[in-house]
Amino acid sequence: MPIAAVALVLTVACGLASAASLRSLHRMLSDPSLVVTLVLGLLAVAALLPVVPALRAFGSARSRTHHVSRGELAAARHAAATGREHAHTGMGYALAVSILAGLVWFATASDGAITSTFLRWEFLKSSFWNVTDAFWVNVRVAAGAQVLVLVVGLLIAVMRLLPGRAGRPLRWIAIAYVDTFRAIPSIIVLYLVGFGLKLAQVPVVKDLSPVWLAVIALTLTYSGYVAEVYRAGIESIHPSQWAASRSLGLSYGMTLRTVIIPQAIRRIVPPLLNDFIGLQKDTALIGVMGVTDAFTQARLSASNAFNLSPVIVVALLFVLITIPQARFVDHLMAREHKRTGSSS
Repeated sequence: MPIAAVALVLTVACGLASAASLRSLHRMLSDPSLVVTLVLGLLAVAALLPVVPALRAFGSARSRTHHVSRGELAAARHAAATGREHAHTGMGYALAVSILAGLVWFATASDGAITSTFLRWEFLKSSFWNVTDAFWVNVRVAAGAQVLVLVVGLLIAVMRLLPGRAGRPLRWIAIAYVDTFRAIPSIIVLYLVGFGLKLAQVPVVKDLSPVWLAVIALTLTYSGYVAEVYRAGIESIHPSQWAASRSLGLSYGMTLRTVIIPQAIRRIVPPLLNDFIGLQKDTALIGVMGVTDAFTQARLSASNAFNLSPVIVVALLFVLITIPQARFVDHLMAREHKRTGSSS
């Protein structure tokens, strides 16, 4: 009974808070249409739906008392467990509703100053195509860097895992590379590559476009991360795989290429995609090199409009291309866990 009472109080309080937030939104819209008013009213009613499981928790509590009075202990325990489940369900949904209500209140605070600063429809609409066109620069840079990172990262990982005294100098170089480029922020590498190599008149590189320099800079940075991902995957392969391959007469290189790396790559795909998502987001930094990417274009539009709504367009575009990849990573990790669990 106490938990049912807590759930009822919480759900009613969250419902009232949601109604207050929707009322604030209604005032901010200043004379909205009848349809909008009806939608807001329906949302206010929906915010009170968590009260239903809270009330059902009271019903389960009465059922439990009835069973106890008749000495039916098993049925009483079942009724108590059902009541707790109803109460927890009501509280969970009520808290979710309160979080959404808080976001609505935040967006409508100060007479909608937040909304008018970040979500002005006319600026979102006017800047959308310019920002979207510039966003293809980010996509091209991300795709080019990802291809190079896959190759360079694998080479560095192999260098770091070379055995024996002969491989020691290369191991040191690989360790120094990984430690250095993981320590330097991406924006500094972009700045140094974008302007430093041009100033130094490095052959071949001096003639590259800023987009290619951005690809090189991001490759330098993320190869350090991806090399460690490769190394972790290779080292996760059981030593018996090495021993079996070498006993069949395969050389170190053939064992690595035909036995170890194919197995390792299957294990590292989820963390690899996580690194690529990070790389993709870091393409928003290439504006420091003078490249007109989506963020730079959005800042220009925002400066002209004296409003930050165009920057929201960039954020939405990044969200649109990142969420499918994130869900794909979740799917791969779930499949890997299932496969590992079934084999163990």
